[in-house]
Amino acid sequence: MRRLPLARLLALPLALLVASGVPEAPLSVQRSLVWGPGLQAGVVLPVRYFYLQAVSPEGQNLTRSPPGQTLFRVVIKSLSPKEVIRIHVPKPLDRNDGTFLMRYRMYETVSKGLKIEVLYGDEHVAQSPYILKGPVYHEYCECPEDDPQAWQKTLSCPDKEPQIEKDFASFPSINLQQMLIEVPKRFGDERGAIVHYTILNNHIYRRSLGKYTDFKMFSDEILLSLARKVLLPDLEFYVNLGDWPLEHRKVNETPGPLPIISWCGSLDSRDVILPTYDITHSTLEALRGVTNDLLSIQGNTGPSWINKTEKAFFRGRDSREERLHLVQLSKENPQLLDAGITGYFFFQEKEKELGKAKLIGFFDFFKYKYQVNVDGTVAAYRYPYLMLGDSLVLKQDSPYYEHFYMALKPWKHYIPIKRNLSDLLEKVEWAKENDDEAKKIAKEGQLTARDLLQPHRLYCYYYRVLQKYAERQLSQPEIRDGMELVPQPDDSASLCQCHRKRPLRQEL
Repeated sequence: MRRLPLARLLALPLALLVASGVPEAPLSVQRSLVWGPGLQAGVVLPVRYFYLQAVSPEGQNLTRSPPGQTLFRVVIKSLSPKEVIRIHVPKPLDRNDGTFLMRYRMYETVSKGLKIEVLYGDEHVAQSPYILKGPVYHEYCECPEDDPQAWQKTLSCPDKEPQIEKDFASFPSINLQQMLIEVPKRFGDERGAIVHYTILNNHIYRRSLGKYTDFKMFSDEILLSLARKVLLPDLEFYVNLGDWPLEHRKVNETPGPLPIISWCGSLDSRDVILPTYDITHSTLEALRGVTNDLLSIQGNTGPSWINKTEKAFFRGRDSREERLHLVQLSKENPQLLDAGITGYFFFQEKEKELGKAKLIGFFDFFKYKYQVNVDGTVAAYRYPYLMLGDSLVLKQDSPYYEHFYMALKPWKHYIPIKRNLSDLLEKVEWAKENDDEAKKIAKEGQLTARDLLQPHRLYCYYYRVLQKYAERQLSQPEIRDGMELVPQPDDSASLCQCHRKRPLRQEL
């Protein structure tokens, strides 16, 4: 069986999973398929990952896990017995549809390379063992690729991101001098949450504007992570660390809008959107610092569809009035809806009337067949995790959006519900009466989210935003008064030497 190029391999999940199979069929280790970025030495990620599709002896993709105990396992070793390294290799994640997700986190770099064995019992699966010729770098190795196009090609980054194209359509050019004057005056007051960044010669510098800038740790960590992997363009920009997008000027106004970078967009704002701090941090800290991340959620989606409780489910804080209405609907219609507020801050006077629900682990959400997604202060940042589950998402109509929403379509990937939730119960009834169609929409949404929210795609997205921004900036970025060099994290003690034999750009 010949090897497929990475670009095709990364596109396989959507194609593979639509194939039908016989759930009870035995497994063919030779015909089963293994693919993904974690099998490529050049794809450096905090947690490397790849996929496995179980296939029957007749060549059919299984659509359920093979019967009995899961026997898949992964063994990863250094190619050289002289190189002893620490690698965390958890058990494969069973995605309950015939596919498995394999993950590993490296804590050191290997110069010779890695040997990855994918086994079913004692038998090698597909083309196992897989050889990754060294050097294979770990997350904190500072060895940036100086050819951004080559780096993007290695990661199979998409040619276009519709949301990025839309965001920058308002900014054919970026007047840095105008921003230096206006941003501090408009958004940098004492209550502000703005951080001013300069990237120069692949070093990250910043200064905080305003009192509420603690969340800069999230923007710091992704910029540093990117800079360790690829040489970033020189540019100067402002990041909004607050919940709400800031720039509400229209394109035809004078003065025009400023390209503030934010984690959430809205229909009446012009901010440039990046993936939220939540999914960014979960990607960087997977397998060590967080419980929920874009990969782990895929192997913890609860019972199979037929065994899920046929109710809509919600738990969350009281950060929007519609959430209170949701709880009231639940009290009146317990046969259709189980909703509760877990913490009161905005509407404390409602706690006695509506009650306070106990906290529940996120993985337990998926015991329910339908998930209700209602905005918080802005877009509910749980939405990507809900989409990666295998329940049907009922999404509230919202003016707010994250970076990937543009690719999702109502009635194809999720069920839309009105802003005031007036049709929620009707939509839950519809889903119960049209179970096959509801299951189909849930699956289509899950598959699309799996593709859009792969961790390597987040890196592609961040780089493309910085690249587009730099292309439009009219002035040379500078290190301004009050800026400081962003330090590497504590893990930098394990930074390794670069094995690439080519000069990097001259440092300051």
